[in-house]
Amino acid sequence: MTTNPFFAESPLPYELPPFEEIEEAHYLPAFERGIAEQLAEVEAIAEDPAEPDFENTIVALERSGRLLERVQAVFGNAAAAHATAGVREIEAKVSPMLAAHSDAIHLNSALFERIAAVHRARHDLGPDAEGLRLVERYHTRFLRAGAALDEDGRARLRELNARIAAASTAFGQNALAAAEEGALVLDDPAQLAGLSADAVAAAAENARARGLEGRWVLPLRNFSNQPELAWLEDRSVRERLLTASLERARDTNGPLAVTLATLRAERAALLGYDSHAAYVVADRTAGTTAAVTDLLARLVPPAVANARREEEALAELAGGPVAAWDWAYWSDRLRKRRHDIDEAALRPYFSLDKVLVDGVFHAAHELYGIGFTERPDLPGYHPDVRVFEVFDADGSGLGLFLADFFARPEKKGGAWMNSLVGQSGLLGKRPVVVNNHNITKPPPGEPALLTFSQVDTLFHEFGHALHGLFSDVRYPFFQGTSVPSDFVEYPSQVNEMWSLWPQILGRYATHVETGEPMPEETVARMKEAARFGQGFATVEYLAATLLDWAWHTLPAGADPGDPLAFEAKALQEAGLALPAIPPRYRTTYFNHIFSSQYSAGYYSYIWSEVLDADTVDWFTTRGGLRRDSGDTFRRELLSKGGSVDPMRAFAAVRGRPPRIEPLLERRGLTG
Repeated sequence: MTTNPFFAESPLPYELPPFEEIEEAHYLPAFERGIAEQLAEVEAIAEDPAEPDFENTIVALERSGRLLERVQAVFGNAAAAHATAGVREIEAKVSPMLAAHSDAIHLNSALFERIAAVHRARHDLGPDAEGLRLVERYHTRFLRAGAALDEDGRARLRELNARIAAASTAFGQNALAAAEEGALVLDDPAQLAGLSADAVAAAAENARARGLEGRWVLPLRNFSNQPELAWLEDRSVRERLLTASLERARDTNGPLAVTLATLRAERAALLGYDSHAAYVVADRTAGTTAAVTDLLARLVPPAVANARREEEALAELAGGPVAAWDWAYWSDRLRKRRHDIDEAALRPYFSLDKVLVDGVFHAAHELYGIGFTERPDLPGYHPDVRVFEVFDADGSGLGLFLADFFARPEKKGGAWMNSLVGQSGLLGKRPVVVNNHNITKPPPGEPALLTFSQVDTLFHEFGHALHGLFSDVRYPFFQGTSVPSDFVEYPSQVNEMWSLWPQILGRYATHVETGEPMPEETVARMKEAARFGQGFATVEYLAATLLDWAWHTLPAGADPGDPLAFEAKALQEAGLALPAIPPRYRTTYFNHIFSSQYSAGYYSYIWSEVLDADTVDWFTTRGGLRRDSGDTFRRELLSKGGSVDPMRAFAAVRGRPPRIEPLLERRGLTG
């Protein structure tokens, strides 16, 4: 297919993929050619008769695989953001191909011998600090991928990797299908009592899109507790909605969870580790499973105590025990009573466009000096996608930012950032990044109104985007967010602080109809309410985290048995079996750990929050939204990607190692 758009670099600005030319039929041929090209490049490096050195081995590897990288970046985003039936079919084919390709590179004996030779002589070969780290990281990566195994071990590893890749893909596709099938269909408008007019209109539009004219559909987001639970007045509807959420994919993904956990445990043992969790954290900032276990053990008792106090207060207000499907409903009413905060009444102050331009973008401009220009002339991969060119403080082009805000049936739940083009000085590339969200799309002509949680998510995901946009490294290995998974959430969590910063909130929080700013007393109540419900939020998160930990600390050969019984036992032993607070994700739809890169890594959010809370203190004590603070954070940390040790980058900003006390204070866990 000589006209395949992946076969050449894109002629568009910043090498934005030519989405208008890309068809599903282009993906598989591009993967096949990309894999073949990189294998030929790798073979040439491995068989090079010249003595191995930094340039002919390490840098040559960095230059390899350009076609594969192009198609993988675009397809990876499509598989999450626009997973049509055709894309899902291709994903099922490509996933084991990519696993085998990775093994073909990392288990190439001749190639590893060259890398090992460069590693032994690295201090004599003259690379700079970034090049030296690159040699060390390549050596570590190959060792962790099984390069030192004997031939039998390599054969078994290939088999395990292929099976894990196939099962992981199936898990994600099952979860997406179960979310679509499990959406709650309602026949009577009275059943939607309590929802705002725009939420009812969106439910009607969801039904029309499914061919269910005259009915209403509440879609399932990827997490357990659905947003509508806070407002639906009909208790039986709340129960049906939460039950649909908690019970999805039981039959399809329960067995796959067992398969994935046991295969990962066997692979870890083959590579010399006690468990998959031990394998994962050995190359993270945490370092050991004991460090993670100790942090979580420190947080569980005060979090549960907080949640028990919250439950008592809710039961008093409700006049009786509160079930899981009641918690959000009565919590919303208790918040209104204590802090006079009505989440639904706040939404007209949070118009998507206003939050984006006068909130998210303006905070980045004030802190880093960057500017944004929308480029409707540049194509996105879906009609909803908006493209912005990002300019540095000196007016030079920095990169492109794509925003895909709205939920679709073929889009996975949650919010995330992807890189479509990674920055690299070696290859002369500037970044193109995308943020994906799942905001309910309003009816035509109506503005999209957000909850404050969604506002926070906009700031959070743009923190990831900044990490990609500010990347200033030479080697692709280190670009953007290519940092340990227990560090990657840290910069994005820091960026959330600006959502409530006075001079930012004051710009974007204006009423969509009147243009009036949010009243000062309402802002004050929002800030007072910031710690409200932290017991629930922390327990919900910790339950999912310790569920992940239980699945992935299994030793090789252990049989977890029935997956739901295993889940129940794990929560009981962790002290988190609270009937009214289900885990943020249950096993059967826990995509983070079973179909993405967060296996044994969901702890990363709280681990990163230790760094985040400490850094928020640093920004605050220096006066907040100051350009010199932003420049320091960008120069010492955001621009570095993975080119320096992450904790060294943190210390370069903070001047010392992190302290946990700011996190405990933030989450109300000090008492």
